[in-house]
Amino acid sequence: MKLAAAKVPVSTVWTSPDAPRDLDAPAVAAAPDVAAWAKSMDTETRLGLHGRTLTQLLLGEPVMVRAERDGWSEILAPWQPSSADELGYPGWVPSAHLGELPVAATDPIAVRVPTAALMAEPGAGAVAELSFGTVLASVDHADGFTKVALPDGGFGWLDDDATRAVQEPAKAEDRIQLGSLFLGLEYLWGGTSAYGLDCSGLIHAVSRVLGQRIPRDAHDQAAALEQLPVDEVQPGDLYFFARPDQKIHHVGFVSAQGMLHASETGKRLENEALTPERRATLVAAARL
Repeated sequence: MKLAAAKVPVSTVWTSPDAPRDLDAPAVAAAPDVAAWAKSMDTETRLGLHGRTLTQLLLGEPVMVRAERDGWSEILAPWQPSSADELGYPGWVPSAHLGELPVAATDPIAVRVPTAALMAEPGAGAVAELSFGTVLASVDHADGFTKVALPDGGFGWLDDDATRAVQEPAKAEDRIQLGSLFLGLEYLWGGTSAYGLDCSGLIHAVSRVLGQRIPRDAHDQAAALEQLPVDEVQPGDLYFFARPDQKIHHVGFVSAQGMLHASETGKRLENEALTPERRATLVAAARL
């Protein structure tokens, strides 16, 4: 296997090279436009992503490449722990989305706003739009901007107002504040970016910004995190849901209103009271 990194702002991970449909072309292009792709889909076409998409990689995220075929790379994403493979979340991405690892890997900062402009120089025009949850190594600082290391030996600059030091201590209320940035965002199966999130993608992305690496999928999150009684939860904790004799299928942040979560395809990220149906399938809680 060889090491690589995502060199595009968002790369969607697929179940196989044959999984993308014609309408998914913007997502698998050499220079993907994930925002346009997400905007183009209605509920029916979003439902069609089930069994096709798995997760997403963000700029600079490392991967291990274990095979290449017809312009595609079979990868493992170690920043996204998974029971499917002990080395990281498995799947396929276009090989054009991958480059060499950044030259630096220290003092990481995370994009803490929905999208941030990546600049060639401080205060210059944007050369790319980076998603919430993007984590890059900082190598210099000047006048309210941070220089970051990029794949293939490049560098760029981010406004300090758009970033957060990964090592900065996190509070429970930070999870609700960051998750609330996406209220109204339409659910996207496999989404971990500002252009669409699924339930566990929301939890994973917020945790990444706050410096905590947790599994990608809800059932793996429940297995890995500190369990606590459902009646002892506090805002910022997690609720997990499952149907009888089934594995956990849904997760959300406990909130003062009830739960902040990405509901399901056809719905939008919301902060609402638990419905009777939700309470009937509430099976566990955990603390980050």
